[in-house]
Amino acid sequence: MPSSLKNLPVKPENMLIGAMLRVPAQAIHRRIIKELNAAGFKELREPHMAVLQFPGPDGVRPGTLAERAGLSKQAMNQLLRSLEGLGYIVRSDAPNEGGARIIGFTKRGRAAYSKIHDILRDIEREWSAELGAARFAELKELLCRVWNSPLIR
Repeated sequence: MPSSLKNLPVKPENMLIGAMLRVPAQAIHRRIIKELNAAGFKELREPHMAVLQFPGPDGVRPGTLAERAGLSKQAMNQLLRSLEGLGYIVRSDAPNEGGARIIGFTKRGRAAYSKIHDILRDIEREWSAELGAARFAELKELLCRVWNSPLIR
């Protein structure tokens, strides 16, 4: 458990589902950024994960990214400007959509996104080793059931 959680008055087993899902997700984002930085993508920060998280920004409109991330369009455009300035994405006119913009990865952006997948595969291997292969498979199966259910619509 991260040290920042050890002093909470609530034991993890008494947490509600929102925290039980959020805390590991935040830990994963922190690790992704730490490892991306170590791999040479030094300018990426945790807020950039709102753009770089699955399924990624390639071929997507900024408004769609904002909705996915739960951000305002203005906040998303600030992140996009940052990533564009750092050379990870480009914004261009969407074909046949009258002025709409879409996001595309640059070569550097594709390399960072590929590294994210490598890091996530490492995390899955580690979690599987920690929980045991059968329990990790069950965790993924249960999350898939929630994903495909009306619970998250």
